[in-house]
Amino acid sequence: MASFGRSSWPGDQLVAAAQRGDEASIAALVSGAHPHLRRFAFSLCASSQDAEDAAQEAVIVLFRKIGTLRAAGALASWMFQVVRHECLRRARAMRHREGPVAEVVVPSAEEEVLGRLEIERVAAAIASLPIDQRRVLIMRDVQGLPGSVVARSVGLSTAAMKSRLHRARAAVRAALDVRSGGAVA
Repeated sequence: MASFGRSSWPGDQLVAAAQRGDEASIAALVSGAHPHLRRFAFSLCASSQDAEDAAQEAVIVLFRKIGTLRAAGALASWMFQVVRHECLRRARAMRHREGPVAEVVVPSAEEEVLGRLEIERVAAAIASLPIDQRRVLIMRDVQGLPGSVVARSVGLSTAAMKSRLHRARAAVRAALDVRSGGAVA
């Protein structure tokens, strides 16, 4: 069975095989993604139980909906978005159970669509990075790993990792700026 390491996301071939319904590939994605999703959920959710449940929900979504993923390179951002959404949903439910709260602003359908489009733009910009830059950016900015851990796992000095991260961030900013016609603040 194919799998991927703790510090990296799977290659496009594994994701494509999973999208076609290959059970071994799906199992490799699910088992390989869970530690990343769990770690991310623990950084967002209010309780450890909510974090466990959010990570599990994301794995279930991955298992059920891998075929709907448009770009293999967007797997990590898609999965982290599912975890984020689930943590927020659980936080809202907890506030609701605890009693009345000040006015809650619910985004309009237009705001939701614009938010999803922005997420897709960012995911596409990240996916277009060279693999060495994409890997450092995801590990540092998405997964929130310390710089020293990222540097060690990619086999670079901390200074070299920071340089690569800077180039990746600049490339993403430039890609977003070009796609929005220069209107990025």
